[in-house]
Amino acid sequence: MATLQKIRTNAGVLVAVIIGLALFSFILGDLFQSGSSIFRRTQMEIANIDGESVQYTDFQRSVEELGDIYKANSGKTQVDENDWIQIREQVWQTLLREKVMGKQYDNIGLGVTSEELFDMLQGTHPHPIVQQIFTNPETGQFDRSAVVNFLKNLETGVTEQQKSYWLYLEKQIVSERLISKYNNLINKGVYVTGAEAKQSMETNNKKVNFDFITLSNQAVADSSIKVTSDELSEYYEKHKSEFKSEKTRTIEYISYSVVPSASDFSSAEKWITDIKAEFAATTENIQFVNSNSDVSYNDTWYKESTLPANLSAWIYLGNAAVNDVFGPYSEGGSFKLAKLHAVEMMPDSVQARHILLKVNSQKEVAAAQALADSLKKLVDNGADFAALARQYSTDKGSALNGGDLGWFGRGMMVKPFEDAAFSSKEKEVKIAASQFGLHVIQTMKLGKLTKQVQVAILERTVTPSTQTFQNYYAMAGKFASLNTTKAEFDAAVEKEKLTKKLAVLHEADNTVSGIENPRPLVRAAFKAKTGTILKNNDGSPIFEQGNDFIIATLAGATEEGIAPLSSVKARVELAVQQEKKAQVLADRMSKASEGKSDLLAVAGALGCKVSSAKDVNFATLFIPDAGMEPALVGTAVSLQPNVISSPVKGVSGVYVLKVTSATSENNTNLLAEKEKLQQEYMYSVGNRVMDIYKAAVKIEDKRPKFY
Repeated sequence: MATLQKIRTNAGVLVAVIIGLALFSFILGDLFQSGSSIFRRTQMEIANIDGESVQYTDFQRSVEELGDIYKANSGKTQVDENDWIQIREQVWQTLLREKVMGKQYDNIGLGVTSEELFDMLQGTHPHPIVQQIFTNPETGQFDRSAVVNFLKNLETGVTEQQKSYWLYLEKQIVSERLISKYNNLINKGVYVTGAEAKQSMETNNKKVNFDFITLSNQAVADSSIKVTSDELSEYYEKHKSEFKSEKTRTIEYISYSVVPSASDFSSAEKWITDIKAEFAATTENIQFVNSNSDVSYNDTWYKESTLPANLSAWIYLGNAAVNDVFGPYSEGGSFKLAKLHAVEMMPDSVQARHILLKVNSQKEVAAAQALADSLKKLVDNGADFAALARQYSTDKGSALNGGDLGWFGRGMMVKPFEDAAFSSKEKEVKIAASQFGLHVIQTMKLGKLTKQVQVAILERTVTPSTQTFQNYYAMAGKFASLNTTKAEFDAAVEKEKLTKKLAVLHEADNTVSGIENPRPLVRAAFKAKTGTILKNNDGSPIFEQGNDFIIATLAGATEEGIAPLSSVKARVELAVQQEKKAQVLADRMSKASEGKSDLLAVAGALGCKVSSAKDVNFATLFIPDAGMEPALVGTAVSLQPNVISSPVKGVSGVYVLKVTSATSENNTNLLAEKEKLQQEYMYSVGNRVMDIYKAAVKIEDKRPKFY
């Protein structure tokens, strides 16, 4: 009863608690419901630039738009992975510029007005890109009316691809104008003083000859130098900036490289043997090869010396007849049949001349063909070929010589040109089309006629079969199932005498030596913990990269920032050791130089030779007998003649030098030097503006999570 009474007494409190819990649950649930979009935004963030989030969907939309433009311009129907990498990088750089520089433009009120854009697109100062697109091929002049008509029909009269491409060009033109305006503003603040110009002239015009002696750091034994922990710490603290580390992952891996099995070789050999009778029977050699061979027909004409030895002996020594078949034979991982397709007595070289008519668009083809036909007819009727070449040929190099190209052998010209020139009689004129345009070709002289042949090669490349792939996958699977930790991995590699490879990966790496399409492996490495086996997206430890099945462990990881002393101790110890060695050598040199004005005497006291260097200025990089030693160069140029220097600590040794002579070029044009320096500074600033602003903001690049 007491308990019941207590419940009744506290019922109000209990109900309040229940209602409160229910209300809290409702609010919490609503928070998680609304918060899910926040979580999704965080998960889908591909970058954060100066506090502004960039979502993967927005970035990918821009990538796909640029991909469509690329396909339209290149004529490709598919974009391969290498192209996508470049497209994504272009979108990223554009995005960075918009986000980073956009704020700078806004801060100073910099923009491109609609009037400016109109002027660049269809006004009196059209942008070079617009000029290029809308230049009339017949007149070679910019056609402003064509731009106007195109823009009038932009919404309804052009294809979606054309519209997208145009809008993309507009954005690029506006971006370029903003960059140009901003750089011009920056450049207005670049100024070179007269003192700077004078110092530059004196520095660059001065050249010195000097003698020097060297004591190599190796002259001091490592065992004689003791380095304390305090010295290591002191050096590390003074040089921390030199020990910046990147975000990397080090993997150790084994790869089961799939290669054809004995069965695969037997299968390929059987195929080529079985098809021999059919190949021998056909008279359509080219079509048969192109329909059945793994390698298309090659219409090259071969001399005896340019054929492989086995085919040369069969044709030239064995007197093979047209349509005879040789083989099967094995060569370079393939089984082949060779069929003698054609035999001709042909020149091994010709002298020819041509008139090139360049064709820039499909519209120009008909006009160029008509002109070529007309020129051929004129030459056939006795007109002066050389005069016509000088008048009409767009190959200005040969046109000056009347179109003469001199003597050339096979393989030196593009194929259509070569075929026309070598198949002609002397003085015969032919027309051939190549990627350069239309050629009106006249073969002037024929070289020595030799027996030349065309050979139809039917080839079956030996490749791993599906069964072979399965066998290798089974081997990789067995290894992976038995070795699930790094310790087991290492022990199994040693026991089975497998080759363990190592790779240091950066998060954005698209290429890794020896690994085809490494992105899945790179992404897995940056998700894994040190000492674990890497897993791909489906949880499998086996990565199929081209013809390799790879199993990898994460052996080490570094994060971006200053590396701790413990991880760079060896480098620091070596640097301190070198410093102490240099000081020992410098003290030795100082003692040997006391009271001496002759460098030979100093060298004698040190037991070393005197070397010489000539015409050295501040731009000199390499000194004979010393190598790349900036400190030595700087000291030499600034040292007064006939004075023995103090010891100079260099990269690989310590030096004492004496300038024997100094000369200065007679260049007193201070204004020209100022203008030269001004241009150099302006160029440097223009290239560095974006980098300077990028360094000033926080940029989180998360693209490697998605690609």
